[in-house]
Amino acid sequence: MSVTEGRDVRGQVLVCGASAPELPEVDGLTVHRVGERPGKDVVDPLLDDGQLIVVGTDADLAAVALRLLRKEKLATTRVGFVPADPASEVAALWGLPTDPARALKVALHGDADPVPLIRDDNGGVLVGRGTFGAIRGVAYCDDDVALRGTARSIEVTPDTEGGPGLVVRVVKGLVFKRPMTLAGRAFQLGCVPTRPTSDGVPFPRAITRWTWYRHTEDLRLVRGLG
Repeated sequence: MSVTEGRDVRGQVLVCGASAPELPEVDGLTVHRVGERPGKDVVDPLLDDGQLIVVGTDADLAAVALRLLRKEKLATTRVGFVPADPASEVAALWGLPTDPARALKVALHGDADPVPLIRDDNGGVLVGRGTFGAIRGVAYCDDDVALRGTARSIEVTPDTEGGPGLVVRVVKGLVFKRPMTLAGRAFQLGCVPTRPTSDGVPFPRAITRWTWYRHTEDLRLVRGLG
């Protein structure tokens, strides 16, 4: 089956950064080669078509999702994703192929499913994985205590099991390496100064408070073939 079989092909493709894979030419698609983590000047003019395909990293996808949120286009835009990195957390979470040709076929012809979009209280979004390294503080997942003291690491991802929104995994020590796992709508942390990492991108400054929480609208991510 070629990538052009199935539903009519149309839409905008954002090929982000130098590491983005080469794609076969497909009639009906308009390809835009842009920099990493494109901003409003690049993304906003492309939001009227109803379909975007992001070719790049998880951080590139997060940058596009943020513009959809800001322009109130989440509900009306199908978002396909062709990962530039075989280790993409988004691909692993949602069962997307990492081979560029297969990923493009899914992005063109798959069904759009609502998946949780995670926001933070500093104006960003998370589509794959957020992390803290070694940390000391107090954290909650909704009303449950996720941490009181020290931890080797904390990881937050969207909930893939239809739960309230996000999943928190806390690894506390060298001996007890099995993570404590909690699911909820929000994760809140107060801590000694540290820097979170969202979709592989470290936050530019140290923080002492941080929140990740589920947005009220989901991302319409194209997954699987219909």
